[in-house]
Amino acid sequence: MPTRNKYGEFIFSDYPEFKPNVSPREMFKSGIMGGCYYRPIYSHITKKEYKNVYHKYPKSWFKGISENWITRPWSLYDKSINKYGVKVGTTLEFWEHKHWITKYNPYGWIDWYLGFFLGKRGPDDDRQIKRWLQTAGPNSRFRIWLCNQIKKSRKKYNDSSVSPAIRQTLLHWAYELTSHDYHDIVG
Repeated sequence: MPTRNKYGEFIFSDYPEFKPNVSPREMFKSGIMGGCYYRPIYSHITKKEYKNVYHKYPKSWFKGISENWITRPWSLYDKSINKYGVKVGTTLEFWEHKHWITKYNPYGWIDWYLGFFLGKRGPDDDRQIKRWLQTAGPNSRFRIWLCNQIKKSRKKYNDSSVSPAIRQTLLHWAYELTSHDYHDIVG
């Protein structure tokens, strides 16, 4: 299991550049993917059906979280479940078409992250961490864009009225903006 530093970032000794600050439990408890992430799926990559995959992870991660926040069909995506109340994300078919899904994690990045968080390592780690760095890392387009929007609006770093869709996207990538990170970017 990773440790947390004084800034709330998780530290993985074998991948020091990978520093998400939201745990798997915190992600699902906050509300992500409109409650649809671990819905039953058919993977065009593995040619298999999947259901209740989240049961392979610690029960404590999902304790007190309604199954309705985890396994809703995509057609019933509920943006009110999401922490920031907006719909972000696309279909599994879109992810597969973009080659973001591999045989190692038919559900995608979040499923990879849950396994990685528990210490699982595999052949997709470098690619997934590179994707995280580009999307939610310290110099990522979304983190920098959010900070610039906050500065432009003259609001506080944690005012969720500024760019709720970007904040929700970052949460899907196990990251929430902190005061420390905001000041590192905007000075």
